[in-house]
Amino acid sequence: MLTKPKKSLGQNFLIDKNILQKIVNSVSIYKNKEILEIGPGTGNLTHYLVKKNPKKIFVVEKDSELSLFLSEKFKNKINIINEDVLKISENLISKQKLIVFGNLPYNISTKILSKWIISTNKSFWFSKLILMFQKEVADRIVSEINTSSYGRLSILSNWKLDIEKVMDISRNSFFPKPKVESSLLIFSPKNKFYKIKNSKNLEMITRIFFNQRRKMIKKPFSQIFKNPNQIAKKLNIDLNLRPQNLSLDIYYKITKEYENLRC
Repeated sequence: MLTKPKKSLGQNFLIDKNILQKIVNSVSIYKNKEILEIGPGTGNLTHYLVKKNPKKIFVVEKDSELSLFLSEKFKNKINIINEDVLKISENLISKQKLIVFGNLPYNISTKILSKWIISTNKSFWFSKLILMFQKEVADRIVSEINTSSYGRLSILSNWKLDIEKVMDISRNSFFPKPKVESSLLIFSPKNKFYKIKNSKNLEMITRIFFNQRRKMIKKPFSQIFKNPNQIAKKLNIDLNLRPQNLSLDIYYKITKEYENLRC
């Protein structure tokens, strides 16, 4: 017998059939493709993925009771990985690039996305990410320069990925009903992106800048560089601007400059 959704695991199951179909149809799934679903829960989305008849379906489900339930429900139609998604090595799941679906637990959604971005070096282990986030988080991911929601998550997410917002999803589409709305985003790997030696440097630099997001960037610049005025001139940056006024590319260039000076 299936137990009640566990609040500790952030379990809110998507039950709206119309939305489930829209999610599955948001990308082309061919019979020779392999699918990875994160947090399948009771298998509502899995059901529609199985109908698409892909080459193989992997699901990562941390909850042992749900894993057993899914095994009984889908038999050999899916391959269940009963693990914490934050602890698995996704690139070892398959030799193929995976199409990834996920109704991510709100409490760890940014950790999961950050892990996937940071762990990717030259080649991507996925071809698409179709992910659901709390709307406020999704808005931060897709936000643009000179907006209040533009910040560290926007800069990290757009570094290696092109992002498209597909739709907002009402909280009424879930059980149990969450307190917030959700949004569906599609991420596609970029062919070219700034080569940063250590992603932790990008995280560090954006943290320094956005810890004081309402102040001019003179101070964070002087924290990062010994000769801030010289670097600012080289990169054509006005130190009277504020963190949200700098483009994505500028943050990548600042990080690259930081790394070059420490080689």
